[in-house]
Amino acid sequence: MEFAIVDIETTGGYAAGSSITEIAILIHDGKKVCDRYETLVNPQRPVPLSIQLLTGIDDAMLAHSPAFDEIAGKVYELLNGRIFVAHSVNFDYSFIRHQLEAAGFTFSASKLCTVRLSRKVRPGLPSYSLGRLCDTLDIPLSNRHRAGGDADATAILFSRLCAWDTEGHLQAMLKKQSKEQTLPPNLPKEDFEALPQCPGVYYFRDRTGKVIYVGKATNIRKRVSSHFTGHNPNPQRQHFLRNIYSIRYERCGTELFALLLEAVEIKRLWPAFNRAQKHHEAKFGLYLYEDLNGYLRLVVGRHNKYQPGLHVFSREYDARNLLHKLVRHFGLCPALCQLDACDGRCHGETCLACGPADIYNHLVREALEHLNRHLPSFLVMGAGRNEEEQSCIWVEQGSFYGMGYIDKYSDLQTPEDIKPLLTPYTGNAYMMQLIYSHAEQNPQKVLQLATAGAEQGFSTRH
Repeated sequence: MEFAIVDIETTGGYAAGSSITEIAILIHDGKKVCDRYETLVNPQRPVPLSIQLLTGIDDAMLAHSPAFDEIAGKVYELLNGRIFVAHSVNFDYSFIRHQLEAAGFTFSASKLCTVRLSRKVRPGLPSYSLGRLCDTLDIPLSNRHRAGGDADATAILFSRLCAWDTEGHLQAMLKKQSKEQTLPPNLPKEDFEALPQCPGVYYFRDRTGKVIYVGKATNIRKRVSSHFTGHNPNPQRQHFLRNIYSIRYERCGTELFALLLEAVEIKRLWPAFNRAQKHHEAKFGLYLYEDLNGYLRLVVGRHNKYQPGLHVFSREYDARNLLHKLVRHFGLCPALCQLDACDGRCHGETCLACGPADIYNHLVREALEHLNRHLPSFLVMGAGRNEEEQSCIWVEQGSFYGMGYIDKYSDLQTPEDIKPLLTPYTGNAYMMQLIYSHAEQNPQKVLQLATAGAEQGFSTRH
C-alpha cells in the first residue's frame, strides 16, 4: 500500500472559484518518502494580495510556470491507485479532483485525513492545525504556507502517526465501509455514530459551540451523512464543512413536527449557513383601505413588512380564494375588491357599491368581524418519539400557538387539558402553510376546536 501525501496552495478557499498555484506530492510507502514532485502552477488569474502576503507567491513568480492542464497527466499518474493523504484532506482533494476533471481525467481515490488520524492516535492535544501540531510534537516545519514545506511536515507527521498507531486506527479509517474520510476534519466520528435514524432536527456547531446550521430530516443520520458525501466544490460547502466541530439533535415524532421545529430554530438562532428559510416570509396580504369616494375596500396585494395587512398568505391563490368567499357570503362588490367586474348583484337586487358608502362599509366590517371570529382552531395529532406518547400541534384562530408531546395513556379529558402541556412558539405564514397542507392530506389526524364558521358554510382556510 502506497500513500500520496499532498499539499497545495491556491488563489482562494473553494475549488469552483479558485485555482491551484503550487502543488507538492510525496510518495510514501508507510515508513518513508520514496519519491516527490513539486511545482508552481500558473492559475491563469491574478493572485489576491491577501494570498500573496500569506504564501509569498505572487503573479511574477507564476508567469512562466505551467498551467494545471500541462501537469495534469503527471499529477494523475502520481495519485492514481494510491491513498490520497493530506491535512484536512477534503480541501486538497476537492481542488485536485476538480482541476483533474476539468483537464479531462476521471479521478477518485481513497482518502486519509491527518487531522482526523492525529485526533485518534494522539487525543487531547490543544490544537490539530498543522503548525500547532508541529510545535507540540517537535516536527520541523520550514517554508510554512508553501506546498513543499507543508507537505514535508505532513509526511513526518504521517510517519510518526503510523509508528504510534498501535490500535489500528489507520486501517480502520481506510476500510471501505468506514465513513471516516467523508466527515468534516474537526467532527468527532462519535458525534456522527450517535445520530439516530428517526425524524428530527439536527444542529451543526462551530469550535465555540455556536450553532451554524439547523436542518430537519425524516432520518437524521442519513440526512447528516448526505451533507458530507459528494464533491461539491462551491464555496458554501467548503467553508461549511471546515467549521463543523460537533452535532446535536432533537428527536421528533413526525416529519411535520420536525419541519416546524426547524423553522422555529432557524428564526431563533439565525445560523450563518442557513439561507432558504431565512426568506420564508409571507408573500401576499389582505388589505383594507378607504378610497376617495369613502368606500372601504378589501383587496389582495403583495406583502409589505411596513404594511403587514389584516391577514398574510404564502400563496396568492389562498388570499384571493378567501376574499372570494367574503364577497359571496356578505354581498361585497367584486369590482371594489379587485376580483372581477361588478355584475349588479353584489347584494340582493342592487349593487351597493353604487349606493351609499356607509351601507357598504357596514357589510365590510361585518365580513371582517366574522372572519376574525371564525378563524380555524384545531389540533393536529401524530406519532410521538416513542410508543408511550403522541405529538400535538395547536392552531388557535388561524395562528400557530405551539406544539409538544403528551402521554398517550393519560386521563386528559378535554383539549384545554392539553394546552398547558405544549410549548408556545411564534409562527409565520410558511409554518401555517405546512400545517394546513398536512391537515388537508390527513383529516383523520385533525381535531377541530371551533366549528362555528364551518356550520354556516363558510371556511376561513387560507
